[in-house]
Amino acid sequence: MITYREIEEAASFARQAVGEAPIAIVLGSGLGDYAATLTDVRQVDYRDIPHFPVSTAPGHAGRLISGAKEGKRVIMMSGRFHMYEGIPLELIALPIRVLKLLGVRTLILTNAAGGVNLDYRPGDLMLIDDYINLTGKSPLTGPNMDEFGPRFPDMSQAFSRELRAVAQDAARETGLALRHGVYCWMPGPCYESPAEIRMIRLLGADAVGMSTVPDTMVARHAGMEVLGISCITNMAAGVLDQPITHEEVLEAGRQVQAAFRGLIDRVVAKV
Repeated sequence: MITYREIEEAASFARQAVGEAPIAIVLGSGLGDYAATLTDVRQVDYRDIPHFPVSTAPGHAGRLISGAKEGKRVIMMSGRFHMYEGIPLELIALPIRVLKLLGVRTLILTNAAGGVNLDYRPGDLMLIDDYINLTGKSPLTGPNMDEFGPRFPDMSQAFSRELRAVAQDAARETGLALRHGVYCWMPGPCYESPAEIRMIRLLGADAVGMSTVPDTMVARHAGMEVLGISCITNMAAGVLDQPITHEEVLEAGRQVQAAFRGLIDRVVAKV
């Protein structure tokens, strides 16, 4: 079990390496190039941070990076962690808790997701209004870390209403048609079956993916304000008569970089 002392040790090392910041951004599959837009950069590989897990997913660089963005100091996680990698959920929770100890108050979570809503198209950006957890798991299982938050954290506003309004304003300013929807967390690593996608649609989800929800739970437990944005990189299984590949997901993420960068830049400027 990860202890609070080990989280402090990881945060102390990361603080020496990249410093502190009030805003952090977790970059999902195919979106890691956004870190190159920072100036005055400091960075460290995850593998060098004590107790940190190491990202094994393709398209995830595995690096903690800080720098200047829109006149503010920002920390970026270039790569995140997933349950399908065999990483225990308590370790998936650790980096978010380290960010909290590095002074982060606003956490922007991004991901690549499959489009469940039949009105969506690859390349759309979706503002996450809420989530559905179909894994049956929680990173908060086990003894509560009182240093971060309460035993039973409220998730009625998992994604900040104020930050969603900021993102919507930013989208209007950049001329972007931003979708709104519900994100469904599935365990992976298999892409979902067509029958599962039909079920997920009936449950009210608009997009599906293998991340983001555990990060959100941990961040909200620690009192951080969370904004979630999905890049719809493909239509989910059964929507189109074609197979789904990870290469397709990464390529779609690269193609939407310009719109993604413009939106996040404006959000950071407004926060």
